[in-house]
Parts: sequence; C-alpha cells; structure tokens
Amino acid sequence: MGKGKIKLSLIAGALLLNSTLAVAGGDIIVPMVPMADAGEPAKVSDWKSKFQLFGFSQIGAGMGDGVIKDDQNGDYKFSADRIRLGWAYFSGPVAGKVFLDFAKDGDDKGDIGVPDAVKDAFITYKFNDAFMVKSGVIKTPVGMGFTIPGWNLDVIKRGFDKKLAFERAFGVMVSGRDIGFENNGKVNGLEMGHERPWKGFGYDVMVAGQTGRSGAVSDAGLGNANAYMVRGMFDWGEALHAEASYGVSENAGGINDEITGLDSEDYKVLNFGIDSHFDRANVKAEYYDTENIRGVKGWDMSTLALTGTYYLTDTLEGAVKYIGGTSTRNGVDVDASNTYIGLNYYINPKNDKMDRQSRRGRNRHRLQVNYVLTDGDTDNFANVGSFYKEDAVLFQYQFAFKLTL
Repeated sequence: MGKGKIKLSLIAGALLLNSTLAVAGGDIIVPMVPMADAGEPAKVSDWKSKFQLFGFSQIGAGMGDGVIKDDQNGDYKFSADRIRLGWAYFSGPVAGKVFLDFAKDGDDKGDIGVPDAVKDAFITYKFNDAFMVKSGVIKTPVGMGFTIPGWNLDVIKRGFDKKLAFERAFGVMVSGRDIGFENNGKVNGLEMGHERPWKGFGYDVMVAGQTGRSGAVSDAGLGNANAYMVRGMFDWGEALHAEASYGVSENAGGINDEITGLDSEDYKVLNFGIDSHFDRANVKAEYYDTENIRGVKGWDMSTLALTGTYYLTDTLEGAVKYIGGTSTRNGVDVDASNTYIGLNYYINPKNDKMDRQSRRGRNRHRLQVNYVLTDGDTDNFANVGSFYKEDAVLFQYQFAFKLTL
C-alpha cells in the first residue's frame, strides 16, 4: 500500500474513533446492530374503486292544440326533455354522483346554490344498508313518481303533479333501504327512490334549504328558510312497493307584504304511492295533498294519478296514465284532468324479461307515442306543472348508456 493510501486510512480511522468517543461521552461503545428492515408499508389487498359514466337523451316532438299556441304557425314543436351526462364513483363505503342536464339553463333560477343544469351532485357514506348519509344537491324524498328516474317513465311526461314535489334541493339526507326480512337487494348508497325490488323497509329524512326548484315554491333564496322532509316505504319484491312522505318548505312565497314584512305561508305536501309488477303488467297509484302553494294561504291542490302498462309483445308495451286534480284558490274548487294513452316500442332490448329490475336494461333504446286527452275546466285550473289545456300528440326517442371502468 502506498504512503498516500496509508495516510488517508489513518485519518479516516481517527475521525471514526473521535466521533464514537464524542457520542459515548468519551467511552468506547460497541456499535448498535441495525434494526431489521421493515420494508414498505403493507398494502391493503382488498381496496377497490369503481367509476361509472352514464347518460341519456330524450328527443321529442309534439303537435295539436295542446302543444302549439294560438300565436304560433308551426305544425310540430321539437324539443329535448332531457340531455343528461353523469358519472358515479365508488370506493369502499364512499360514493359520489354528478348528473348534468344540457337541456336546462346555466342560471340558478331555483336559487338553491348551483345552476339548474346541475341535477345531482352529492357524496354519500354508507355505514350499512340501514344507515347512509348523503350531502349535496339531491332529489328530494317526496313523491313516488318524481323519484322514478326520467328514463324509466311509463309515458312521456310525468304529469302536472310533478311540480307539487320539491324537486332537487341542497341539503343533507339520511337513508336506509332493504331493512329486515331477507336483505336480498343491492344497495349502493346512491338511492333516491325505489330503484330496485327489495324486501323490507326503507326511509329517508332530509333537511335542506328552500326548495326553489319546485313549482309550488317561489322567491326562494339561500339562507332565507329551510325545508324538512321524511319518507317511509315498504317493499316486497316485484309485487309491492308502498310509500308515504311528508314535507314542509318554509316561507314558500318569500316576503308577502312589503309594508309589514310578514313572511308568506309554509308550503306543505303529503304523498302516498303504490307500485306493483305482475309479470307483463305494472300498476301504479299516487296521491298528493298540498297546502299553501307558493306561500299563498288557501291555494291548495289534491291530485290522483293512476298508471297501467302491459307488454303486448316482447318489444311493444301499452301504457295508460290518468292524472286528475282539484285546485282550490280564493275559496273556489276547479277540477281538471289529463289522460295519456301510449305505446312504447323497445328497440333492440337488452333482455326479454318483463320485471321491473330488467326494465332498466330494456329502456336503453325506446320509441314512445302518446295521445293526451283533457277534461274538466282546464282554462281555470290553477296548475303549476306540465298541464295540457287541450288535446295533444307527443313523440319521443330515448337513448341511454352506462359504462363501468
């Protein structure tokens, strides 16, 4: 070994000895044995996530005196009821959903805190099937027909009772589904209605801001008032779904008197619904009883909707929906009704099953035609929704998709 290398070795040894003495307070100690390498943190082998992209479009046309106004010259009126695109994310007990409607305005006309084009935007945490917490813009839990998805309707329009529901609202909801009995259904935490045929009980409790998107609430504003809703339901597979719901939206008409500053009345709504499937047939019945529409004391309305469908063939379905109501205003009762008579043609259906669960897949491609009959004093009926004063013919083509990644 050369002198240079020997000198460097002696210097390195001296430095090592000096540092050891300094650490030991002058005493020579035995170097510590390194701890065993624990390696990288353990990985959770069962961590899973899922992303879904989905959407649908409904392109329609209408004709007749109920569609074309007196000052219009067209023979047909073309429109899109819904052009929607959304996504959902699942990761363990956490899930989230965003649903946009490009047929809606970009303004916040309902004054709930987001543009009208935002239909759903919420997150949920599922503790178990009986207890789930949602927060954000959610479809409110009042009205059986309203909580049925728009792409799963029996006839083209929901009917004029739809605006009696609270629509969407910004708030917090606690929910449970498929409680008791066999617990046989899939519950993913995003439920807003009776999406699947469970067995057992279910419920929703929601606290929200003013429900300004409802046709029965006007002059809403962020922080001006609140809304409270509760729903209970019972399911027995395909054979029976029954539910009852009640809700209150405070100060439903804003400031009613500019001099006194008194608030308007609270809007109150009670709803009952039954939905039953029997092989090729389906029947529904729904009742609304409401008070103080748009905060006007004594402006009340009650409605009854009866719906029946039957598969004539594997791809052709007949549908009839009657919706009649009594509107009371200034102490005067007025009765009117709309009756939809329709055919639904399923183009290239996913399956040939007729039950409610399978219908979700059959609705991917569908053509509909409805004839709407009117009756009663339609001119003086004080309505808030999609009400036809005269007969009309409606057409609609629907396309829907879902992609899971």
